Amino acid sequence: MTPKVKAAPREIVYVLDFGAQYGRLIARRVRDLGVYCEILPFDTDPERILKARPKALIFSGGPASVYEEEAPACAEALLASGIPVLGICYGHQLMTHLLGGTVSPGQTKEYGLAQLTANRVDGLFAGIDTSAALPCWMSHGDAVTAPPEGFDVLASTPTTPVAAMGRTEARLYGVQFHPEVSHTPFGMDLLKNFLFDVAECEGDWTMESIIEEKVGAIRQQVGEGRVVCAVSGGVDSTVVAALVHRAIGERLTCIFVDHGLLRKDEGVQVQETFRKHLEIPLVAVDASERFLGRLADVTDPEEKRKIIGGEFIAVFEEEAGKLGEVDYLAQGTLYPDVIESGSNVAATIKTHHNVGGLPERMNLQLVEPLRDLFKDEVRRAGLELGLPEEMIGRHPFPGPGLAVRLLGEITAEDVSTLQEADAIALEEIRAAGWYERTAQAFVVLAPIRSVGVVGDYRVYGKTAILRAVTTDDFMTADWARLPDDLLQRIASRIVNEVPGINRVVYDITQKPPATIEWE
Repeated sequence: MTPKVKAAPREIVYVLDFGAQYGRLIARRVRDLGVYCEILPFDTDPERILKARPKALIFSGGPASVYEEEAPACAEALLASGIPVLGICYGHQLMTHLLGGTVSPGQTKEYGLAQLTANRVDGLFAGIDTSAALPCWMSHGDAVTAPPEGFDVLASTPTTPVAAMGRTEARLYGVQFHPEVSHTPFGMDLLKNFLFDVAECEGDWTMESIIEEKVGAIRQQVGEGRVVCAVSGGVDSTVVAALVHRAIGERLTCIFVDHGLLRKDEGVQVQETFRKHLEIPLVAVDASERFLGRLADVTDPEEKRKIIGGEFIAVFEEEAGKLGEVDYLAQGTLYPDVIESGSNVAATIKTHHNVGGLPERMNLQLVEPLRDLFKDEVRRAGLELGLPEEMIGRHPFPGPGLAVRLLGEITAEDVSTLQEADAIALEEIRAAGWYERTAQAFVVLAPIRSVGVVGDYRVYGKTAILRAVTTDDFMTADWARLPDDLLQRIASRIVNEVPGINRVVYDITQKPPATIEWE
């Protein structure tokens, strides 16, 4: 289904996605430069695109070959519309193919770093030092061997004769390399030249304007209605609550369900943040005994998730029903959720625990102020709204909480044990300055017992697994190279201060093949 392309009140750039692994990164880089950007499928109706009057189009990379049958392609009319276009990798080849140039299988494939020689110092390369070869990131098998008529070759590599091309008067450009990745050091300068010099963007996508727009949209949608919002203390739900509260004030009520599987003292911290710092109406429900009772003797990870999700919905529905008439549900759907749904309409309603939505009988309309924002933009919005930095910078925490970090059966005793071990690890990681350098760090409690010695006694204790990773997008992740002395302090404190644990191991598996979480 072709998504609806909205005519935005701000200037907009569309990325047409041809299956690129870096498609989202292109959009994020454009937004980082202050220009609003959305990702659309390559086969979006061109008339809808033209009607929205975008400032520019960017054709993404992709895995296909343009000369194959059924290779993804967009309407050639977009290239004749007068809208500036930048083709990247496959998009560069597609532009060539559609306009009569030649794309051939590369005699030598290029993957990784390459050395680029620029022939021009204006246009895309204006202000970039081209006196020496420029390092850039390549990932292609095919190559443009002859540009379309009227195009100038702007740059080349030893194995790619047309690594960049342009037709200045038509404002059409193509590059074989990937300017959006950090491995192309001059990439942001090139994108900046395209957006501001070629496409004449103004860069009105600022966090101040974003918040002003979001608040206005909430007021228009909600009117005099009342809104309920499930909050966990995480970034997304907290920013949603702050935006809605700024828009409608006391007509928002937040519900915090403590399922007893949070980190140490987290329930108290969430309540203090909302009631004292944010001054947002909050209903807090301690349902820990209820959840732990339902989880008794359950060991299967998926069954745990289903129980927690279903029980959360039941508790949330009960509490929302006590509030009287409520018209809207605010939730933290993000732009990646919308992209993954395959259209501009999210296919699945996400709740506090991402479990598939609240019962239809609640008959609540959705308020989703974050649905066009990436995670990093949500964090910046939170800071602009005055949320505490320690909350905005908090590592992601799974909706089912410690249930997916307690392998096997869940008991209240084991929850307490894991909370203590996890708190020690995070305390030491923060003190060593590594919290901000990792994307996630936590402890897993495994039902693996091993022999140890405490004092003069033989003990048979459980194993704590420390996991710390670095990542840009959470699609892939590497294990964090924590210093040896830090690992030693964490292990020593855990086995000495947490009864029941006598061994600490460090998970050094990458994602893939592993996942970040254990369940």
